[in-house]
Amino acid sequence: MSANAPNNTQRAQGGVDVPDWYLTKDGDKSCLALYERHYSAYQYKDGRKRSQFVGPGQTIVLRTRPADALFVWRKFIDDSGQTGINCAVFRNESLIKSSELIRQADAIADFCWPCERHYTYVRAEKVRSTNPGFCFKAAGWKNCGTTRSGLLILERI
Repeated sequence: MSANAPNNTQRAQGGVDVPDWYLTKDGDKSCLALYERHYSAYQYKDGRKRSQFVGPGQTIVLRTRPADALFVWRKFIDDSGQTGINCAVFRNESLIKSSELIRQADAIADFCWPCERHYTYVRAEKVRSTNPGFCFKAAGWKNCGTTRSGLLILERI
């Protein structure tokens, strides 16, 4: 690895890989700021400020040490009928490849919820990529359909 290239996984002493993710909680102020820059951030009509951003259900909130990436897993009853563990939010403003962060988040979810399907929604017109969901696809996820409202559904089984 070049000394100038961003590392996808930090190296600890002795060459052991150290994940880029740290566990945090709903309401982490640095993560809240990241969430509010995400296209899916809900805006209250009455203008009130939020103090949390995850929602109900079993959750795992992940952040990088400098709080330049956020990943939220949610296990809940999804009104769309989708089942499994939902990637509710992923935002990456770091130099780490998004696909690497997704692979690491997948490994954490696999440990906490073994044998569960992972899924997410992507609003194609809100992302800059000409291949919406590319970072998930690069991490091994597949297209599996669209919702009635036109969101792409991606999954990793």
